[in-house]
Amino acid sequence: MKKYVNIIVITLALVVGYCIYFLILGNPANFVDPLLKHEPKPGNLLGTIYTGGPLVGLLISLIIISIAFVFERYFSINKAQGKASPDIFIQSVIKDLEKGDLKGAVAKCDTQRGSIANILRAGINRFVEIENDPEFAGEKKLTEVQRAIDESMNLETPLLEKNLVVLSTVASIATMVGLLGTTLGMIRAFQALAVSGTVSAIQLSIGISEALYNTAGGLAAAIISIVAYNFFTTKVDNFIYSIDEAVLDIIAIFTLRTKNK
Repeated sequence: MKKYVNIIVITLALVVGYCIYFLILGNPANFVDPLLKHEPKPGNLLGTIYTGGPLVGLLISLIIISIAFVFERYFSINKAQGKASPDIFIQSVIKDLEKGDLKGAVAKCDTQRGSIANILRAGINRFVEIENDPEFAGEKKLTEVQRAIDESMNLETPLLEKNLVVLSTVASIATMVGLLGTTLGMIRAFQALAVSGTVSAIQLSIGISEALYNTAGGLAAAIISIVAYNFFTTKVDNFIYSIDEAVLDIIAIFTLRTKNK
């Protein structure tokens, strides 16, 4: 089921986007000509946006997709950090390890939860398992601990970076869709001019509206996605950097503990 969550979210966003476009923006009450829906009532913003054409519905859907995945990433990354502050948690675990209280460190990892706790617990548990095993002597213990940590990192890192590609894709697509809508709007405006031979204020305004509202919608979706992508990418990078620092400290403690035996 988890495989199809993104597809379901995107499909629902498309449905909602076009429902907003046809039912709310395209409400006949917004227009002077309710049947044709070509001339919005003076000052009616919803009807004016509707004249931007069907691509407006797609752009609304892209904005909804972007916002949905911003919330998804926010809650997922916060969950990955665990219950307490990651920095405080790491310092607490390091102090326990320096005192030789491995069980206490593992208990704190169990309480904290999240990606950092999972990675540190994997390394500590592996060290506990092999500390007194004669098959693992000296450097082999540290190599085995590092392997356990690397395996856990390989499992946790994709979860942190998951769906960031959706945000970057929406940023690119929204810009292109907005540009397409702008181009179609200008074509429509000049076609109306060419067919009538005279300047039709209504037809010209429809074409210009289509161009401008598609541009605005594309830029809005792209800005939300780009800002969110850069924010979460930086957050994940800092997160991984904190984990790497904690792992180095743990390996250093285990190195001293191994040498003293």
